[in-house]
Amino acid sequence: MMKQLLAIPFALILPLANAAEHPVPFSWDTVPVYAHLANMSEDFTPEQHDFLAENFDLIAIEKGHAKRKHGSTEKGFAIAVKEIKKRNPQAKVLFYWNSTIHIGGYQANERFPEGGGLLSKDGEPLTIFNSDFSDLSQKAVRDWWSDTAEIAVRDLGADGIFIDAAGKFSNNSRRKVLSDEKIKALNDGLVSMVVDTRKKVGPSKLLIQNGVSLDPENIGARLLKVTDGAMKEHFVSAGHFEKEALAENMATLNRVAKSGKVTVIKAWPGFDWRDKEVMKTPREERIRMAREAITFPLACFLIVAEPYSYFCYTWSYQGNDTGTFVEYPEFKKPLGPPKGHALRDGWKYTREFAHASVFVDLESGDAKIDWKK
Repeated sequence: MMKQLLAIPFALILPLANAAEHPVPFSWDTVPVYAHLANMSEDFTPEQHDFLAENFDLIAIEKGHAKRKHGSTEKGFAIAVKEIKKRNPQAKVLFYWNSTIHIGGYQANERFPEGGGLLSKDGEPLTIFNSDFSDLSQKAVRDWWSDTAEIAVRDLGADGIFIDAAGKFSNNSRRKVLSDEKIKALNDGLVSMVVDTRKKVGPSKLLIQNGVSLDPENIGARLLKVTDGAMKEHFVSAGHFEKEALAENMATLNRVAKSGKVTVIKAWPGFDWRDKEVMKTPREERIRMAREAITFPLACFLIVAEPYSYFCYTWSYQGNDTGTFVEYPEFKKPLGPPKGHALRDGWKYTREFAHASVFVDLESGDAKIDWKK
């Protein structure tokens, strides 16, 4: 028997904070999309600024943007924001700011508190990707982070902060080197830090976290009571998914979206920058593969999408060859608002939009989007 997707348990999540004061640009006219990228060496070209401004109203600019040219991520970011908003004044551009990893390339690092790095049970510095973890149990570190976020929105033109790596302290691998008491202090510190950031940047700026959860004990759910929304970074990769896990993710994202929170749903074309053999192929081949693979991830997104839901579809984040600057015909087709919630029958989902009919079968991996005009 066909049934609607599960209703949102409102007690777990607060609605979008002050939506009337800072509405995120949103429309059902076409597929709502989001860009998340960095350019490591040079500024984006005028053509790339044109593309970003024309195709996206919500954009996050990653760490390291043009830092080699300008000396810091902040300076490169400010230039990108200025150029994008010159072309699209309504665009919202987020400053990427990792919440737990002390990443190089930021001018803010000159102010990092002495002794602010995280140490293991044995007193050894904890690192990942050649970067140190920040000890968020220290107030000085939390103040440094929230002050930098304030500078980004006050002086650099950011419309908000993309808060990355919110769950890093809770990973099982961390439990081998950190005590349970320390992990709790770090997570409590993270929540306190985001609360302070909200006060500093004000209600008119966006706070979008990386990580989604409905478990009230999970750090992601705790942060959602403060932030405006979240990204699900590994929603689905075309051809690589487990139906049970994907169904659970779809239900969770739909519940979060129905609460009014911004939801960024990051999908992949079946490969990413870590697939060395694929990355050796010509860029046009990667574009062809991504275009061929888009139907299943996009259909899954449309099943769960609500107002303020955005689809992100790339194979990388950094550099020019990310998949961001690719034309996808599906993004130009008229979509129109949904006629109702998605319906589920076993592993099959259907949903009707004004100009499209969507079908997904998580068991077979089949998906179809019938565009009506």
